[in-house]
Amino acid sequence: MSRRPPPQDALQQYKARRDFSRTPEPAEGGAARAGRLSFVVQKHWASRLHYDFRLELDGTMMSWAVPKGPSLDPKHKRMAVHVEDHPISYAGFEGTIPAGQYGAGKVIVWDTGWWQPLGDAQRGLRDGNLKFELHGHKLQGHWVLVRMKGNGEKQEPWLLIKEADDFARPAASYSVVDEMPDSVKARAAPRQTTASSKTSSRARAMSAAPRASLPAKLAPQLATLVERPPQDAGAWLYEIKFDGYRLLSRVEGKAVQLFTRNGNDWTDRLSTLHETLVKMKLPPGWYDGEIVVMNEAGLPDFGALQLAFDAASSAEIVYYVFDLPYCDGLDLRQQPLQVRRARLQQVLQASPAASVRFSEVFDAAAHDVVASACRLGLEGIVGKRVDSPYVSRRSADWIKLKCSRRQEFVIAGYTDPRGARNGLGALLLAVHDKDGALQYAGDVGTGFNDSTLGDLAARLKKLQTSKSPFGSATKVAGAPHWVKPQLVAEVSFGEWTRGGRIRHAVFQGLRADKPAAEIRREKAEPVARAARAAGAARSAPARPSGAAEAPGASASETPQPLSQRLRVTHGERVVDAASGATKLDVVRYYALVGKLMLPHLKHRPVALVRAPAGIGGQLFFQKHAETERLPGIVQLDPGLYPGHPPMLAVASAQGLLSAAQWNVIEFHTVNAVSEAFEHPDRMVFDLDPGEGVAWPQVQEAATLMRGFMQELGLAPFLKTSGGKGLHVVVPLRKQHDWDTVKGFSQAVVAHLAQTLPKRFVARSGPRNRVGRIFIDYLRNGQGATTASAWSARARPGLGISVPVDWSEIDTLRGGDHWTVASAHTRLDSGNAPWKGYARSARSLTAAMKTLGWKPPGRG
Repeated sequence: MSRRPPPQDALQQYKARRDFSRTPEPAEGGAARAGRLSFVVQKHWASRLHYDFRLELDGTMMSWAVPKGPSLDPKHKRMAVHVEDHPISYAGFEGTIPAGQYGAGKVIVWDTGWWQPLGDAQRGLRDGNLKFELHGHKLQGHWVLVRMKGNGEKQEPWLLIKEADDFARPAASYSVVDEMPDSVKARAAPRQTTASSKTSSRARAMSAAPRASLPAKLAPQLATLVERPPQDAGAWLYEIKFDGYRLLSRVEGKAVQLFTRNGNDWTDRLSTLHETLVKMKLPPGWYDGEIVVMNEAGLPDFGALQLAFDAASSAEIVYYVFDLPYCDGLDLRQQPLQVRRARLQQVLQASPAASVRFSEVFDAAAHDVVASACRLGLEGIVGKRVDSPYVSRRSADWIKLKCSRRQEFVIAGYTDPRGARNGLGALLLAVHDKDGALQYAGDVGTGFNDSTLGDLAARLKKLQTSKSPFGSATKVAGAPHWVKPQLVAEVSFGEWTRGGRIRHAVFQGLRADKPAAEIRREKAEPVARAARAAGAARSAPARPSGAAEAPGASASETPQPLSQRLRVTHGERVVDAASGATKLDVVRYYALVGKLMLPHLKHRPVALVRAPAGIGGQLFFQKHAETERLPGIVQLDPGLYPGHPPMLAVASAQGLLSAAQWNVIEFHTVNAVSEAFEHPDRMVFDLDPGEGVAWPQVQEAATLMRGFMQELGLAPFLKTSGGKGLHVVVPLRKQHDWDTVKGFSQAVVAHLAQTLPKRFVARSGPRNRVGRIFIDYLRNGQGATTASAWSARARPGLGISVPVDWSEIDTLRGGDHWTVASAHTRLDSGNAPWKGYARSARSLTAAMKTLGWKPPGRG
């Protein structure tokens, strides 16, 4: 590459390719900003989704098209095709380039900020090795563009590579394009975060820390629950809120002690972790973190942690360390959080252990982090002021944002079991009011297994008492058994009623680390009030390091959160040889579409198609499974389908990820919801083309099916199947039984096959449908299922089933028009094509009369 031409010449190719009377793209303009060179990454839905990476230099934006987008993993070398320069004004462009124009499609500003060449930029370009530092919202630190040897391509091939520094992250744990998909145009300019400036300032801060002997006791800093993230985003960092037990480790040579948040010594209970910490030979200090057990989806599982303690086995426990108040003879409590964390990371990197990990932070907007965390089924996130000291009390410098309502309750009693259930029926829950009196908070009767029920019943019988812990005005239905208020249960729930009761409660486990006397209802603080409290607290004298939190200061929990790293076992395993998609790609796909998919799964029994050896291996169609290791997947009432094991349902986005970690590719649903299982709420027609049927015939068949449904007074909706055909879905009122719905659907197919025998066939089997389309009505039987909207399909290419509008049918290229790899291009439309679906449900009564069909045995 020779020296770059002047801006007016460099933009000739850009201008020649565009008709500015039709496209909203800027023709020219945009002045260089004094002192800083801008950069932008634009996400561009053209014929294929790609990312346009642009660096300002010599009055224009040098540009590279990056098909897969940037990666924060230095091992990933992203192809970057050098394209024409763009004007500086293009850095702020968002909009849609109209059809027929060069690059037609939607464009958003995915990331922006400024860049700094590391050395002579002109020489780097000439030599094909341009090193630079980025200061963006999503991309930061050191990068390099390396020119490849071409093979006669019209456009130069380069590689965009992240260099190893504080901002690098392994691809197996984090994908910045998947986890942070949205525009940043509305955000304020990003703050400067150079690796070199951070290192020098941290060193100065460490040298200023006072020397101190290691105290025998240390009370932890606790976080304040808040309603929403603070506005001053640059002042905060965010970590995952671990679903486990807080643990502080005092290390002094081989003398390692492990303490709970209330100062209880758990060294003997955590013998495996204790042994690991001794072997690590850490510098003397106090290490603050949380112990967890991961489930199969790679997410913290409080229930699994409980089982580890119950089984007296701590081998699976992982210790995530997030703070270092004392280290190597220095008192670091008054040093900024970012300084303490930097030192902690150095210490853990010098003495690595698989079960002791540094708690990573997420440099992203809090709302994005919160939303991603909730999609993954995490409990929430913790925000911390980057300049805050470490204090041994609850502080508004640390805040909690939660995905769902969850807190601890005192167990005040229990009810008797019913039916075949053993142990107990429900736990009666309570919290202390401001005066310390127990107040009834409702009950919890779900979330138990047989082992848990037996253990709880045995413990509670030992605490049984004849006296109610509540005042005489409190009435509890039935014949409750009261117990001494000593045990603490952690419970998730939907909401608090005005009367102070919780609804939709699910038992999560017992808490052995929190005393019953401290349990109160937690209420989220307004952010402004919390900020004022933090300011006042920072100006107050520090509490002695061994002082405990005042009784009654503990609170319980309510509101929201991040895309912590996806810890997936064997994520590199190729699932589909045709597309090269891996297991991790499938997990990330379901994380991406979880919010869109859940409405199609809500309360609906599912069947799962698993592919442990990839889609080329044996597939397993699973309607029943144990769910202990599948968080977010629940078993439905066995009475729904007598004589069969309990059916499954996906209860949350976490369930999608749990299933994908379990090698599930497809999610199939039945035509009824669990609350009204005997009365289907939809009818499905699967248009399955036989050998020799061209795609236009499938499109025509769907259009004919739509017209016939409308003639019968029904409202049909359309979706791709993800395979060869299309699905026509008809919402129904929950009035008719399974036999009626299936019988009517069969009559519809028979009528169409008789009327248009050259197009349709009513009998399955390859020989029957050569050159014709089988309209599969068998999907409407009681035990039958259909691939859910947004489900991937275990077929080459990993097509997905997507809701579409009838006006789009002519634009579809096939039943697998969208795939796992191209799903990004459809997210903006989402479920909008099915707007009004629920309101469109109709009875079949009038349709049966119009068709002249009556259910058998009804005259």
